[in-house]
Amino acid sequence: MQDIDQKASSSLFEQGFINEEQLNEIKSYRARNIFSLNAELKLFLYFSVTLFTTGIGLLIYDYIDTIGHSVLLGLVLILMFVCYYFSFKKAPKFEKTKTEFESPVMEYIVLTANLLTCIFIGYLQVQYTAFGTHYGLVTIIPTVIGLFSAFYFDNKNVLSLSITGLAAYIGLTVTPQSILQNEIYTTTALSFAALALGAVLLAWNFYCKKANFKTHFSFIYLTFAQHLIGISCLNNLIYQENYLLFIPVLAAVTYYFYHLSYTLKSISLFIFTLIYGFVGFNICFFTIIDKIDLDEFWEFLLVLSPLYTIGMLWLFVQMIKNFNTEIKK
Repeated sequence: MQDIDQKASSSLFEQGFINEEQLNEIKSYRARNIFSLNAELKLFLYFSVTLFTTGIGLLIYDYIDTIGHSVLLGLVLILMFVCYYFSFKKAPKFEKTKTEFESPVMEYIVLTANLLTCIFIGYLQVQYTAFGTHYGLVTIIPTVIGLFSAFYFDNKNVLSLSITGLAAYIGLTVTPQSILQNEIYTTTALSFAALALGAVLLAWNFYCKKANFKTHFSFIYLTFAQHLIGISCLNNLIYQENYLLFIPVLAAVTYYFYHLSYTLKSISLFIFTLIYGFVGFNICFFTIIDKIDLDEFWEFLLVLSPLYTIGMLWLFVQMIKNFNTEIKK
């Protein structure tokens, strides 16, 4: 790796992009073998927040009879307000573009505040039934607060948490009685809701790009949209009688994310595009064969199945290799 860095520096010097003094400074800096702990420290902070909020939950569970519900709720509420107080106090001025706190620690204070909000509202509903039978409010209230926090404080972690809450809210509002009463229900409504949410996220991402509003959140919208639409389409291909309607939807989404992954040079979008595309293709292929009811073809396909599987895996690997080659150009 050091040889590659040295060659890169020498190449810049030979092409005239840097002078000899700058080249010597670069070599001197690299000789010190300094490396950044930024990613490791942020990961440590993330785990710290997770362990802290988990500890709050365990505290409530273990000492609920000793301390009392009101006291525990009050403690959670105080901690939540303290986190929000410092978040607003240290927050930079709101901008449509990317903003950052002076200290990265504040990002995790914002995350802690939103997790405590979820704990407080959930605890309030479970213990005191504060929202009655309006179970969706327990999800949508922290979700709305989280969305505000994500945009105001420019926090990707909170945005991911809020979109997850929005998906949960849609699920609760579609079939709340069925879930609570353990009734047998189909996933049709939920799959259509997921499809609609994915489409909304794509539309919102398109709007944000046009309005130049927090465009650095784009990858989060696209990731959620890809999984919501992809899983919804696969679900409908398997369980719906009118599965043919979802073939063009999955094909269009696969085509869209295939080209988008090249544009953004995103290996994760590309891999999941291939997965949803391959799985969808195989579901359609075997469903059509089953509908035609060709017994002899099934026997022939069974013989060729090892070769077919190996061929699909080989094609999958080759496409990933080609993608990596293309994005490096």
